[in-house]
Amino acid sequence: MLAKLFSPKEIIDQNTQSWIFDTFAWAIENFDINVLKNETRLILPTNEFYPGKVSSIEEMAQAMFINTKKYAGMQNWPIQITTSAPAIATSIEDLRLGTVLRGEQADVGLNLVSEPLLLGYNANQVNQPQDLIAGIGQTLASILVTSNKVLPPGGKEYLPQAIDLVACFMGFGVIFANTAYQFRGGCGSCNNASLNRQATLTEPETLYALALFCVLKKEPVKVVKGHLKAHLKKDFVSAYKSIEQSLVTTTQPALLAFTG
Repeated sequence: MLAKLFSPKEIIDQNTQSWIFDTFAWAIENFDINVLKNETRLILPTNEFYPGKVSSIEEMAQAMFINTKKYAGMQNWPIQITTSAPAIATSIEDLRLGTVLRGEQADVGLNLVSEPLLLGYNANQVNQPQDLIAGIGQTLASILVTSNKVLPPGGKEYLPQAIDLVACFMGFGVIFANTAYQFRGGCGSCNNASLNRQATLTEPETLYALALFCVLKKEPVKVVKGHLKAHLKKDFVSAYKSIEQSLVTTTQPALLAFTG
């Protein structure tokens, strides 16, 4: 009775919690645990992470892309962004993957083609920077997950959700939580729904993935709360407390390897 009384509120069901734990462990096993430990940071929508003044929309988009690519640990991947359709389409199948996939020591190149993999973006998204950053992060996570030979828990059916989770695993959980749902009403100048990121994890699921990242990386709750939308703060704290309790009894080898 007392245990239940003082347990934090659960924001998602037990099955979904288990899938997030298992998929985070899968990401640790497949996407370089040492990069997560030593290089990955919690990325916040601030000038510290996205600094600098630019003279054009294109320069701003490029700066956001370069920073996001670095934070994702994919700075060595032959990927660029463009607003125009490429003359020659390089695909994920053209990538040559070494043993290390992410971080400063990543070994990733191209098999036969010489052109980088080009990602399209809408220049108008610069007016909604968190959506643009989240969209870039989501695409980078998609490339990483799709190029991996080991499917996530649940198999192909859960690839879209695994991509969003891997973006949180890369450190973009705050930005993903803030862009998981966009209010469709209000004045047209406040938000352009056509430029919003298409989320595959719900707000509560994204918050739970963010909280798991933060507990593992020992990120203080107060640091995260200050950058979340107001209605997300309470559920984030509940998820954080719940995960702290769950990790005490976890038997997941990858999570134990990270925390041990």
